Amino acid sequence: MTTSSHSSTQNQTSGMWGGRFTEATDSFVAEFTASVQFDQRFYRQDIAGSIAHATMLAKVGVLTEQERDDIIQGLTEIQKEIEEGRFEWRVDLEDVHMNIEARLTDRIGITGKKLHTGRSRNDQVATDIRLYVRDEIDATLQLLSKLQKGILSLADQHTATIMPGFTHLQTAQPVTFGHHLMAWFEMLFRDSERLIDCRKRVNRMPLGSAALAGTTYPIDRTYTAQLLGFDTASENSLDAVSDRDFAIEFNAAASLIMMHLSRMSEELILWTSAQFKFVNIPDRFCTGSSIMPQKKNPDVPELVRGKTGRVYGDLISLLTLMKGQPLAYNKDNQEDKEPLFDAIDTVRGSLMAFADMVPALVPNQAEMREAALRGFSTATDLADYLVKKGIAFRDAHEIVGKAVALGVQEGKDLSELKLEQLQQFSDLISADVFDKALTLEASVSARNHLGGTAPAQVQAAIQRAHQRLEQLYA
Repeated sequence: MTTSSHSSTQNQTSGMWGGRFTEATDSFVAEFTASVQFDQRFYRQDIAGSIAHATMLAKVGVLTEQERDDIIQGLTEIQKEIEEGRFEWRVDLEDVHMNIEARLTDRIGITGKKLHTGRSRNDQVATDIRLYVRDEIDATLQLLSKLQKGILSLADQHTATIMPGFTHLQTAQPVTFGHHLMAWFEMLFRDSERLIDCRKRVNRMPLGSAALAGTTYPIDRTYTAQLLGFDTASENSLDAVSDRDFAIEFNAAASLIMMHLSRMSEELILWTSAQFKFVNIPDRFCTGSSIMPQKKNPDVPELVRGKTGRVYGDLISLLTLMKGQPLAYNKDNQEDKEPLFDAIDTVRGSLMAFADMVPALVPNQAEMREAALRGFSTATDLADYLVKKGIAFRDAHEIVGKAVALGVQEGKDLSELKLEQLQQFSDLISADVFDKALTLEASVSARNHLGGTAPAQVQAAIQRAHQRLEQLYA
């Protein structure tokens, strides 16, 4: 009789459920089902949750004050062991929770076994994840704030720096570099709003729901929630242990952040090319080529653009994980952590890189202005000029189209055509057209309204943005 190689070695323990099982868990199965390799990053949240739980149990009389104090001291010492690298993580204990609980029992004896009274690993892990995501949202918001302030600083330096605005990647109308940067800011501001809103749903405490139905002990969940900084305790025990909406919502918000960073990356990649030459990225954010000595590759934007796809994948993984699960907890949910962790790590790393890189961008103002002079970017201004003289817009549109055709034929911008040439299309065009419509400065300054690209409006938008950030993060 032959056996599979993995089954030849058995664990010597049946773990935390030894009373029910008559044979040891296969060593391969123990390793396959373990999560401690990745969920050990929860150790701070797990210990914080256990300290709060023990404090509550003592308050309601389930533990004595001495037992509470012994548990808290033991957990505090275990956290120190972990942070000093002296803690031995055991796969046979399956996860971060049982590793810490087993070590606590080693340290303080039978009192350590009392810590799990009135709770289950189901509500314990759900609480740990929420505490962890809450902490990571706060850290991500700090990085978003740093990037947003960097964008505002750079925009403030370039409220009047003219560049072409694009639609369909074709020259459309002149804008200012500061105005373009403020579009980036608006994207990221919405990202902050989403994370802050997501945090409200994260900050609901599952602890006390136990395995799925609650517990027979006289627990005080409101008190525990207060100790852990939760806004409230969850309303339904079945939902509390099985819900991962908050993790999906975070990954959705992270996907939108990465989408915005990817759009910004695409523009930076184009702008740094020899064909555009709009912007210079400092060397520390770029690399060269192994065979082409002239190359300076925008690696940070390219990598962020590439990493966006993996965060999208993390979101789809969580959605797919949850779509077929009946209530309540299922082992499937062990698979929620790695896509969540990956999304957190990726978005934070990307934001960190951009927060350092964006304020250091150096625009090539001469190249930007020269590009704005190409592509007839003031054509709409000429049409508006004619409308103000009494011509219907559609007729003005046709007149300007003919003027553009002449410019194409002669290889000249509208501002480079002679007055006589323009007047052959309409005798309402006079010498003031060059000052009122056809210069780049006149074009951007004319859009002097809320949300427009006029330098004065960009400056005002920057000031409002600082105030909005203060209110958002207050």
